[in-house]
Amino acid sequence: MITPSKRIIVTGGAGFVGSHLIDSLLARGDEVLCVDNFYTGQKANIAHHLLDAKFELIRHDVTFPLYLETDEIYHLACPAAPIHYQRDPVQTLKTSVHGSINMLGLAKRLGVRILQASTSEVYGDPEVHPQTESYWGNVNPIGLRSCYDEGKRAAETLFFDYHRQHGLEIKVARIFNTYGPRMHVNDGRVVSNFILQALQGQPITLYGDGLQTRSFCYVDDLVAGLIKLMDSPAEFTGPVNLGNPSEMTIKALAETIVEIVGAGSAVEYRDLPSDDPKQRQPDITLARAKLDWAPSVALRSGLEKTIAYFDGLLSAQ
Repeated sequence: MITPSKRIIVTGGAGFVGSHLIDSLLARGDEVLCVDNFYTGQKANIAHHLLDAKFELIRHDVTFPLYLETDEIYHLACPAAPIHYQRDPVQTLKTSVHGSINMLGLAKRLGVRILQASTSEVYGDPEVHPQTESYWGNVNPIGLRSCYDEGKRAAETLFFDYHRQHGLEIKVARIFNTYGPRMHVNDGRVVSNFILQALQGQPITLYGDGLQTRSFCYVDDLVAGLIKLMDSPAEFTGPVNLGNPSEMTIKALAETIVEIVGAGSAVEYRDLPSDDPKQRQPDITLARAKLDWAPSVALRSGLEKTIAYFDGLLSAQ
């Protein structure tokens, strides 16, 4: 039986995760409307689709209403790296709150399913480890990261209130650290930072003692999880953790990248940023049970692909 193609909106579609999601949706035969204001998204990420008859690019800021026809909405729009979301914290919060209200309003008008790309940052600096979806989090509401953390928490509230009040079909994914090709060069995230520093023979900058932990999921695995969540039965709303449960220290990540690159980079230690979580590891029991999903790309394999991408960018300069 052939599944009919859908017309799908992806907000933030020119971003790192959004562009990979669009690749997968187009590959299975769907029509995609990519909505992005290019605050952090890059046209180069979706340039290979510009001549595709099933792809459409719309430059739009989701803090303003959007009037389009669609069968599904993946709502990914929001700067996700601290260096970007702290540049204009008020606009970041507006993107999460006003943007969600506008996209939920569109989904309500059309009677279509909508997925929210939430984040592990809703857990803050967790006192529960690993983090399960039932954990309410430990978030500073007035810190430098609050525009993003609390914005995403408020967005989840809006999604569930629209679900309860209006019967809207929603899906909420809590995304943990993700990496891969098309990460923004200047996003300040640990994977891209370490790779660029190693490739350029610069010192590796570690914040704090480097013993804080993260769990890194390759972007292809994440996208597969998002699609499985969107296609899951209506009664399963989430929130559901999507990430790699394999935990490692930031120092070990740096050592792995330096070893793959073959660099002789020294290590420079700097002060830990405000409200930086000490631990981050998803419990993906729910994703395994409800979505039959778990990451399959090994860290070394994913890092090799990501390093090759950044090496190509530097070679083209």
